[in-house]
Amino acid sequence: MMKIALSAETTIDLTPELIEKYQIHIVPFQVTLGERTDEDGKITPQEIFDFVAKYNILPRTSAINEYAYEVHFSKLKKDYDAIIHISLGGKISSSVQNAKNVAAGMKDVFVIDSESLSTGIALLAIYASMLISEGKMTAAQIAAKVEARKSKVQASFVVNTIEYLYKGGRCTSFQRFGANLLRLKPEIIVKEGKLIPGKKFIGRNSAVVRDYCKDILEEFDSPDLTVGFVTHSHASPDMIDEAKKALYERGFKVIYETVAGATITSHCGPKTLGILYINDGEKKQVKNKKKEKPVKPAKKK
Repeated sequence: MMKIALSAETTIDLTPELIEKYQIHIVPFQVTLGERTDEDGKITPQEIFDFVAKYNILPRTSAINEYAYEVHFSKLKKDYDAIIHISLGGKISSSVQNAKNVAAGMKDVFVIDSESLSTGIALLAIYASMLISEGKMTAAQIAAKVEARKSKVQASFVVNTIEYLYKGGRCTSFQRFGANLLRLKPEIIVKEGKLIPGKKFIGRNSAVVRDYCKDILEEFDSPDLTVGFVTHSHASPDMIDEAKKALYERGFKVIYETVAGATITSHCGPKTLGILYINDGEKKQVKNKKKEKPVKPAKKK
């Protein structure tokens, strides 16, 4: 049986326990805070929040270069026959192209552009891990299955503060002014690998999360209920509870809570929260309205 390694980057935003459970080999992004450059995972989200608050600039995140991928893949090839690597979306980072360049010179290394980020990548990795553990397919067949499913990943977030989007050049000063004036909290949806604006919410954090989850579950109404994610950047307990409740009530069998790593946090800021799942299950059954009793015809006199 072919021995297949599953690989991803730190932008997968999984806990060490889940990385071990699904047997994912991780290659790290680099994050720079002023004069300090370190691996995503060694720099914490709180350090990023403190840095931005102090210097009023965002950290710098660096794409993983070809040399790092070559070292990573070569190490795995010593113990595995093939590698499936699921990367951060190519329209978000150039890392995936660097990985593909390295893979082109190696045998049985399959690089997949997730067209997603964070636990949107993790959903595909979990799917790949399950197929690998079944031992019924080659690496090429599994990679093709993952490629075919990636367009079904529902990845979205509601952002608590627009400051990080503004500093990252993802919104104008006019949009920033309006959002701050009205205390709007924008939704960001990942579509075809791009980050696009969704609805704008207003209100208390927990109420915003409740409304956001309701809208997402109604719009993307065919979830695979096997697993769903609540992923956040240090959201408050009441926000997390609202998101978990929404997924639980929709019928998700497994709900994982994860905290976004340094790379993702650098671009979204504190208290960002998203629900993520694969949207290729059955549609939600709409309960039939009560049928009105037919009006009996009047008796003829």
